[in-house]
Amino acid sequence: MSVASDLAGTIEAELPRLAAIGEESAGEPISAGKWSRKQVLGHLIDSATNNLQRFVRAQLGPALTFPGYEQEAWVATQGYQQRPWADLIGLWSALNRHLVHVVERIDPSSLDTPCTIGTGSAVTLRFVAEDYVRHLRHHLEQILRPAEAAGKAHPPYA
Repeated sequence: MSVASDLAGTIEAELPRLAAIGEESAGEPISAGKWSRKQVLGHLIDSATNNLQRFVRAQLGPALTFPGYEQEAWVATQGYQQRPWADLIGLWSALNRHLVHVVERIDPSSLDTPCTIGTGSAVTLRFVAEDYVRHLRHHLEQILRPAEAAGKAHPPYA
């Protein structure tokens, strides 16, 4: 599945750029009233853990119904702002490398499994996997080029 190679390529390309961001910059809000880079990366960690569950569970039955994601509450509850930037990068990269492995192993017959997330309409597992990479890239753009990305809308799935 090309999603796995797209994800692997994104991780490898952006990891050095994330590592180049200093602890102080990582903790500053991207813009007034917005999350810091630490919090955005924490949101991506949440996205990885939620999607890991989706990718696995959607292969175990005829359909998946999965709860929505309360992003503000999750990010605040987990205290990403108080974590060292290097630790967040390590966790993010490890989770996403595992997701590459999991996505590579998705049974092709499961790609059309209907997945309902929160109150959204059903989409296929294929869509969930492809959207995961789009969502990841969107937020990496916010972290790495915050001034250019600040006004863009949030993708529908986390």
